[in-house]
Amino acid sequence: MAAGLCGPTPLVFRLHEGAPELVREVLLERGWEEYDEQEHEEGDWNLYWRTSAFHNSDYENILPWQRLNHHPKTVGITRKDCLARNLKRMRGTFGSGLYNFSPTTFILPNDYTRFLAEYTKHRLKNGGRSWYWICKPVDLSRGRGVFIFEDIRDLVYDSSVIVQRYISNPLLISGYKFDLRIYVCVKSFQPLTIYMHQEGLVRFATEKYNLTSLDNLYSHLTNTSINKFGPFYTTDKERVGQGCKWTMSKFRCYLHSQGINELFLWQKINNIVTLTLLTIAPSVPSSPNSVELFGFDILIDAKYKPWLLEVNYSPALTIDCQVDMTVKKVLLNDLVDLMNYKSMDSVRQRGYLKQKYKRPCYLGSQSLQSPMLLPKSRCEHHPAKKKSHSIHSTFSDSMRYFPSVEMNRIRSARNSISNTKGSALNPILIPHSKTAAVTGNRKTHPVLSQMTEAIQWSEVTDVESEFDDRNLSTFVSPWQASRQPAGGCCKLPAIHIQKYKTPKFPWDPKSQDKSTPPLRVGDFILTFPFNEVTLKASWDKLNVKTAVHEVHKLISQLASGFSHKQKRGTEDELDRCKEKKDFGSLFWGPPLLSECHLSN
Repeated sequence: MAAGLCGPTPLVFRLHEGAPELVREVLLERGWEEYDEQEHEEGDWNLYWRTSAFHNSDYENILPWQRLNHHPKTVGITRKDCLARNLKRMRGTFGSGLYNFSPTTFILPNDYTRFLAEYTKHRLKNGGRSWYWICKPVDLSRGRGVFIFEDIRDLVYDSSVIVQRYISNPLLISGYKFDLRIYVCVKSFQPLTIYMHQEGLVRFATEKYNLTSLDNLYSHLTNTSINKFGPFYTTDKERVGQGCKWTMSKFRCYLHSQGINELFLWQKINNIVTLTLLTIAPSVPSSPNSVELFGFDILIDAKYKPWLLEVNYSPALTIDCQVDMTVKKVLLNDLVDLMNYKSMDSVRQRGYLKQKYKRPCYLGSQSLQSPMLLPKSRCEHHPAKKKSHSIHSTFSDSMRYFPSVEMNRIRSARNSISNTKGSALNPILIPHSKTAAVTGNRKTHPVLSQMTEAIQWSEVTDVESEFDDRNLSTFVSPWQASRQPAGGCCKLPAIHIQKYKTPKFPWDPKSQDKSTPPLRVGDFILTFPFNEVTLKASWDKLNVKTAVHEVHKLISQLASGFSHKQKRGTEDELDRCKEKKDFGSLFWGPPLLSECHLSN
């Protein structure tokens, strides 16, 4: 694949077997190329997409221009039994008043005795009648193996399962049960950075809800994989229509038509997402070149309380209907934008690859076995570039070939001499090996040693700007060109908030990026961190106690402003909150106030 060294080449994506076809379609439309072992060099890709987990070696050997679509070790919330254990642990630490959004859960067979005691207690208390329960295999998805029961004699299982109290009073639309698929992107676990997509799916059962027929899955389960085979899937159902899905925008308009104050509801869903992710955030290893898209399944009961049902790893991106296409194509485009590819990524540092310097960048323990010889400036031959070529530009250009750990070493060296303002920069030293890095035996880099007296403090600062966040290029894909701005009755409005000044802290080369994350990327809206305290708490080692405390404060503030007696809020009430700037002072976004209200 011959391409000019000075011009950017197309980004390359690599799909593992079973990856969604929609991912390929979206990336090709954006001008990407698909990885081909015959045409591309090893490691010559920018995005590797899998529906299954990556191996540890994939994280250890990742190169600076590459991204993976999974963070390591997130099974703590994506496997049903692990989620139940972690939420139970958080309830024990922070109280059931805060972690009260998951139904009572037992993991069988280990918790069978505890379940039997709970079952018996409620049966005696209610005159021989028990709660309704739902049984789910811990490691299956798409509704497989799920059943609902009332009598314990109907509980039969042959593998590890969870048994949850069944939410038997769900909010219904024209008699049909539904749940919400909320798409959540974790850009980083260190620091914790969470985005929630303003679009999503509302998934309906295809037969009316009926507790007298617990074995009718088309009445009780909302999984599309089940309902698309139901006898009434194509029927034009009252208010729901054909199929079994709405967009989230349509659901917001439905809430508006019912006079429901959605601010409190949506913020409670935000809190569920944040509190759930906080259960595993400290244990997820740092992987700056990874991003994760989760699918949170939320059920709303008749009292408008949201409940977390489960968290999906690799949520389905298949296209079953037009609603899927409307939601998922936008979702994927926004996800790619959130990955923040830079101009350097399109070059893929071919000189770096050809020299076989494939040392791990973040999680690996390998080391350089010889001094890193930086390639010459890739544009040195170009007449337009040669005229203005200088020592500084050589240094700046060479830095494109540095893994991030080497960049951190340079920053560390700069930090150590920062007390002498304006003095000439000493030779920047790069460890010869892992041992040298520890013992202090270092070698001066051959290219950098030429700049002993030439590079000043300001020039090193300019080098760092090479790694600042910036868009890939001015290329506009057909999808981007045709996309309409978010707005209208069903969309969340632009963020109207009171921005704060990012607190200034001493620069620490061991810490992760301490810049304020963008509040919005496409339809992804930042939900954590949401104020200065949570921003600081997410840096370095996540302070879970502080983060949970801030979420609790937010819930309390919202609850005091919107009591249960005010569920059907008036326009005057909403205007009053806008005047007091309640939305901006409580959280960054989304303000979660539908333009349905603002348009009146």
